[in-house]
Amino acid sequence: MNKFKTYYKNAKEELFKVIFPIKEQIRSAYLSVFIVVTVISLFLALIDGIMSLSLSSVMN
Repeated sequence: MNKFKTYYKNAKEELFKVIFPIKEQIRSAYLSVFIVVTVISLFLALIDGIMSLSLSSVMN
C-alpha cells in the first residue's frame, strides 16, 4: 500500500510539471499536419496515376 501512495504522489507531482498546449497551438499543429498529409496524399496519387498510365500503355 505504501508503494501505491508513493507512486500516486510522484505521478501527481509529474502532472503538475506538464505544460499543456493552448488552443492556438493545437489549432496550428492540426493545420500543419492536415496540410502535410494532404500534400503527400496528392503527390502519391499523382505518382500512382502516372505509374498506372505508363504500365497500362506498356501492357497494351
